Amino acid sequence: MTEIETSGGRRRGRDRQNAAGRSKLPEQKPFAQPKMTYGPTKVLSEDEVEAIHLASLKVLQDHGIDFLEPDARALFPKEGVKITDARVRFDPEFVMETIKTAPSEFTLHARNPEHSLRIGGNWMAFGSVASPPNFVELDGTRHAGTRQNFQDLLKLTQMFNIIHFVAGYPVEPVDLHSSIRHLETTYDMLTMTDKALHCYSLGRQRNQDVLEMTRIARQVSNEQIDNEPSVFTIINSSSPLRLDIPMLQGIMEYSKRGQLVIITPFTLAGAMAPVTLAGALSLQNAEALSGMVFSQLVRPGAPVAYGGFTSNVDMQSGAPAFGTPEYMRTAMAGGQLARRYGVPYRSSNVCAANALDAQAAYESVFSLWGAIQGGVNFLMHGAGWMEGGLHASLPKFILDADLLSMVAEYLQPIVVDAETLAHDAIGEVGPGGHFFGVQHTQDRFRTAFYKPLLSDWRNWESWVEGGSPTADKKAADLARAFLAEYAPPPIDDAVREELAEFTRRRVAEGGVKTDF
Repeated sequence: MTEIETSGGRRRGRDRQNAAGRSKLPEQKPFAQPKMTYGPTKVLSEDEVEAIHLASLKVLQDHGIDFLEPDARALFPKEGVKITDARVRFDPEFVMETIKTAPSEFTLHARNPEHSLRIGGNWMAFGSVASPPNFVELDGTRHAGTRQNFQDLLKLTQMFNIIHFVAGYPVEPVDLHSSIRHLETTYDMLTMTDKALHCYSLGRQRNQDVLEMTRIARQVSNEQIDNEPSVFTIINSSSPLRLDIPMLQGIMEYSKRGQLVIITPFTLAGAMAPVTLAGALSLQNAEALSGMVFSQLVRPGAPVAYGGFTSNVDMQSGAPAFGTPEYMRTAMAGGQLARRYGVPYRSSNVCAANALDAQAAYESVFSLWGAIQGGVNFLMHGAGWMEGGLHASLPKFILDADLLSMVAEYLQPIVVDAETLAHDAIGEVGPGGHFFGVQHTQDRFRTAFYKPLLSDWRNWESWVEGGSPTADKKAADLARAFLAEYAPPPIDDAVREELAEFTRRRVAEGGVKTDF
């Protein structure tokens, strides 16, 4: 096999290439992080942000948060908190003083240094879908996720330059026993991709195993990895007002090792949070602050991010709703609150649709608009999320990759200079002419505009002659094409074997203890 250049870098060629030796896949722009070039949307006034802030501090002071892990409660100082059984109540001054050490910007290191990410400031990073228990095949069959489904989604994650990190298990591979699932999947993530990755905080040993495997993949010392964030974990509070044992252990394990912890309350208005958006944001903020404070008690200066996931529920069925006007507003408000504390902000691209239809598209667009205009730094579930997180989809991954690429293009500033103002070209064409043939157009037409993956801009007659393709069918066809041309990123044979040996040893030891 020969090597060819693609827009995504060098990879092994296959016999599916055309006679010219180039990939038939759509061209992509190189891997790069977008920046927020516009001012984030402010849905709250400064006074309203401060009112939510003060209300949150009052929640922490009057009601407190249940910290269910005794080892976590033992880390609190005698001054600044009041502890009664599992309940921890916080003095407002203690909260604000403690979170001052949280960094506003840092690097998340990937196995491939070219895929390391800046987190915070005006930087943005987009991740894959994560955690759905089910998968929908290209023929529409829905079933529990498997390792093969998991690997197929990893392949797309690696191949799309607009996807910057592996957000978690793109689908839960339930055919791997939970005692060893984290070992086998981390091996896959570190060998099938070379991008930054996630660890589920489901007990100390899993955190330790994933970090050690990441250290091996990066071939660095423990001292170096303790000072270079290389794995992130999402910490979901059990709303309302509770941090459970696995989540607290995750904060302890990763904050003490200098890894990124993203505190994300699961506050659904009307269910696990007040039905009013102000009340839901107040609860979200209180829970986020409690986790951020705890991370800084474990290790001052440990990287931590503020996660916003407040949405609403269908008050008739109780089902979560996403891509709603409420979600958009709270996503933007969450960004304002994160900036109030000077920490990076996490949001998500989510929808509640069951099929790749208009609902899937418009809910994802609304979710993205809320996140992007909220100034998101770290976008979870960027590509492939469906059914409120209950299933992952390859065609939806394609649609979302297209949307994210459009967002990245939207964030590009308009270049205004003598060449782009086109004074001479305007004079050359004159009244009633057209610009198709002028040199100014000829020099730029190939790269002047974003070329979408799925949109079909032909007129009706041409579209019918072409088979009347629809977006869902085209997305499925593109998914097949990308999977057919996947090749794993380079990794040194000795590093691969060291990872494999660690995985084999830990699997032989039984991984982690489970109840079944």
